[in-house]
Amino acid sequence: MSNINIPVSVLNLAPIRKGQKPKEAIDSMIDLAQAAERMGYSRYWIAEHHNTPTLVSSATSILIKHTLEHTKHIRVGSGGIMLPNHSPLVVAEQFGTMATIYPDRLDLGLGRAPGTDMKTASALRRSQHDTVYTFPEDVNSLLTYFGPAALQGDVKAYPGAGTNIPVYILGSSTDSAYLAAELGLPYVFASHFAPRYLAEAIAIYRNRFKPSDYLDAPYMIVCLNVIAAESDEEAEFESTTMQQFFLNVVRGSSVPLSPPVENMDELWSEPEKQMASSMSSVTLMGSKQSVREQLTSFQDMYNVDEIMAVSYIYDPDKQKRSYEIFKEITDGK
Repeated sequence: MSNINIPVSVLNLAPIRKGQKPKEAIDSMIDLAQAAERMGYSRYWIAEHHNTPTLVSSATSILIKHTLEHTKHIRVGSGGIMLPNHSPLVVAEQFGTMATIYPDRLDLGLGRAPGTDMKTASALRRSQHDTVYTFPEDVNSLLTYFGPAALQGDVKAYPGAGTNIPVYILGSSTDSAYLAAELGLPYVFASHFAPRYLAEAIAIYRNRFKPSDYLDAPYMIVCLNVIAAESDEEAEFESTTMQQFFLNVVRGSSVPLSPPVENMDELWSEPEKQMASSMSSVTLMGSKQSVREQLTSFQDMYNVDEIMAVSYIYDPDKQKRSYEIFKEITDGK
């Protein structure tokens, strides 16, 4: 019997909606965090993207601090900090400082991609050598910085030492599954935009997992798209906002998060439709009953420990309602 009564969390890329200014997009991000907290979501993670005029999630740690400040108990974290762009010591100091101000509320999700194009990545880089390849060492550095000061070298993160901030490995291919298993860390798979290797990555992680000081058994989180509404028809209409979002990705265009449309076929070509649809193929969509059935089927197949939901919905009230419906489903209501 599949378990759908599992912890659920929220991922926010902090998009700018059509008609919004960046400050309003940040206010929307906080508004959703407060709603997620009221609904009983486990955690609220914020992404990292650079040189993207339609997203305000470039200075992720500042947005995390802002969210912690405006919420009371929900865990807040990064989905993720893209380590090629940052020195592990700076990350440890920033997160160590936040963990000191807001104890036991912080998560650090780590990714190995730059979260941007190569020219921007080069402008962000702390060195000219390709820091993507030092990802395993950088993760280990962070684990050390957050651990006991007595086990560290001459360079320590103050504050940071002894905070034991939980570290999560993010992935959209199989590479990070091997690393998360080897280090005995929880693993988060990005099937909300890169579903292709989902089954393979989960199998690798579970089969190769080594118990560690951080985790006794594998802990698998899957990030997926959720568009829940009062009816299947309403959800389908609202989902055209998400389809336009992925069409932007396919085209490399910079259109803010847009209102739903009656007919997507007026906007995209057949090849664009196929590419955008393959990116968003892991989506739970429809009425409460439909989403419950889809989640049950998903859990029959993957039986993950936690779902992290992304909902690209234009109307903020409908977005909150979607999260509310999804939480009711996993609460067994």
